[in-house]
Amino acid sequence: MSRMIILTEAELRKVIALDRNAVDCVEAAFAALATKAVAMPPILRLDIPESRGEVDVKTAYVPGIDGFAIKISPGFFDNPKIGLPSTNGMMVLLSSRTGLVQALLLDNGYLTDVRTAAAGAVAAKHLSRENASVAAIFGAGMQARLQLEALTLVRPIREARIWARDAAKAQSVAAELAGKLGFPVTAILDARGAMTGADLIVTTTPSETPIIEAGWPEPGQHLTAMGSDAEHKNEIDPAAIAGADLYVADNLKQTRRLGELHHAIDAGLVAADAVFAELGQIVAGLTPGRTRNDQITIADLTGTGIQDTAIATLAFARAGAANAGTTFES
Repeated sequence: MSRMIILTEAELRKVIALDRNAVDCVEAAFAALATKAVAMPPILRLDIPESRGEVDVKTAYVPGIDGFAIKISPGFFDNPKIGLPSTNGMMVLLSSRTGLVQALLLDNGYLTDVRTAAAGAVAAKHLSRENASVAAIFGAGMQARLQLEALTLVRPIREARIWARDAAKAQSVAAELAGKLGFPVTAILDARGAMTGADLIVTTTPSETPIIEAGWPEPGQHLTAMGSDAEHKNEIDPAAIAGADLYVADNLKQTRRLGELHHAIDAGLVAADAVFAELGQIVAGLTPGRTRNDQITIADLTGTGIQDTAIATLAFARAGAANAGTTFES
């Protein structure tokens, strides 16, 4: 007989929040990726083009951690047109010693949202200027909201701009975030105008054509690209990737295949075997991050299975301490 815990989204929201603990958890995962013999296979992705949908499966085993997560993450980007969320999913946490299922995390994508936002905070912490105070967020979905909230955990943000193709949605999200975060958040109709003078820029869209052009990044700016997690997605002009003073991947093997970097490689602007720093190496102190205030830095975050194992393990531990969830025996 085996026993596992089933946790719903509502229960998970009570034990996991987007806070410094979540950021620290994901930061430690990046460091582990650079310093430990992590087993992290390539992402398995199923495309369903007729419904503008995709399903990603991610996992990773980290030596020294009792469990490992397998995450199933669908994204159906026309869903908002019919009143449904564009993302959902679940995670299964298994024992690293026995392979038995420890927990079924029915989070509807909530844990992915938290760990993705936390990853953006880690990138900002290690790559943006310490006094970065003006943020520009491209996109107006859930991740856009969370990315701005996450930035406030690591930088003294005092002003933000929101740009999205849907101007009305951008205005609604800006008003919502201004009320929640307590500083001015403005919807900007012009994409370049949103970026001009910002210290931190985060792109959070499923765009298949660049929304940020090569000549836009300014000295001292940091840009985190979150949306290019599939070969066909492309938020940043490849020439901007090639022209950055410092390009950083979450996982170089992965960004060469499906991140913003792969578009720069395909365009012949970057050699296929060019070596760049990974965020975990910078977190672990193995390679330097930003070294000058005038550098243009870009983080290419495609999402890694180790982030899912980290957040699922934290959720399982927190749920156990809170006696949350339903026990299921089979």
